Amino acid sequence: MVVQKMSIRSQFKMPKRLVVKIGTSSLIYPDGQLNLKTMDELAFTLSAVQNRGLEVVLVTSGAIGVGLDQMHLTKRPVEIARQQAIAAIGQNELMAILNQRFASYSQQIGQILLTHDVMDYPISKKNVLNTFEQLLLMGAIPVVNENDSVSVDEMDHLTTFGDNDQLSALVATAIDADLLIILSDIDGLFDADPHTCTNAKTIPLIDEITEAVVNLAGGTGTRFGTGGMVTKLKAAKRVINAGHQMVLANGEDPKIIFDILAGKSIGTLFAADC
Repeated sequence: MVVQKMSIRSQFKMPKRLVVKIGTSSLIYPDGQLNLKTMDELAFTLSAVQNRGLEVVLVTSGAIGVGLDQMHLTKRPVEIARQQAIAAIGQNELMAILNQRFASYSQQIGQILLTHDVMDYPISKKNVLNTFEQLLLMGAIPVVNENDSVSVDEMDHLTTFGDNDQLSALVATAIDADLLIILSDIDGLFDADPHTCTNAKTIPLIDEITEAVVNLAGGTGTRFGTGGMVTKLKAAKRVINAGHQMVLANGEDPKIIFDILAGKSIGTLFAADC
C-alpha cells in the first residue's frame, strides 16, 4: 500500500545499526570524473554518525566507474575479463580515496569484498558476519563492495549479486541492521515519471511492495552503474520482509543522512506495519 500523508514519518524508528549504500551516480560525475566533494561529505557524515554511538556500515558502488576514469576510458568494455580488470584498478583507487577522506576525520574503515556464494554457504557467511561484528566492536566502519574482479555467473555457480542495491539489502538483513539508507541520483519513489510529468511527487511512505508499486518503477542505471528503481524496490522488499526499514533519497549531499536520522520527511520511507 502507498501512503501519501506526510504525518506518516512518525513511523520512522531511530536505528542503532545503520547501513548506507551510495550509488555510482553519486560518486562519479556524468563525464566520468570522480566527485571528491561527495566522497568527503560522505566520510564526514558517517564519521559524525558513528561518533553519535550508532553502528555504521557503508556499501559503495563505483569500482568500475573509478577504474574507467583511472584508465581514461569513456566506454565500459564488453569483455568480462576487461571489466574485472578495470574493477580491480578502480577498487584500489576507490578505497585509497575513502581511506584518506575518513582518516581526515579520525575514523577507521575496513574493506569487505563479497561474492554471492560467500553469503550462500553457512561457514563462509558465519566468518563474514564475525568480521562485521568485530569491525563494529572496534569502532571501525566496514566498507562493502562486490568483488567484481572475481564475480561471474557460470551455470549453477552464482557469485554476482547483480547490483549493489541487492547487496546492501542482503548485508543489512544479514547483520540485522535497523535501517538501510540508499542514496542515489533520485529524490525517492515518485507517483509518476518525473521526467515526463511536471506534477510528479515523491511518495513519503510505502509499507508493501505490490505490483502497483513495481509498475511505478522504470529505467536502468548509467554507463557507470547497474542499478535502477526496480532494483531498489527489490532491496526494499527484502528489508521490509525482514521487519526493518529503508529510506531511498538523493545522495547529491550525503549530509541528508542527518535529516533522515532526525526523522524529517526525506525521500521515500519503506516500512511495514503502518
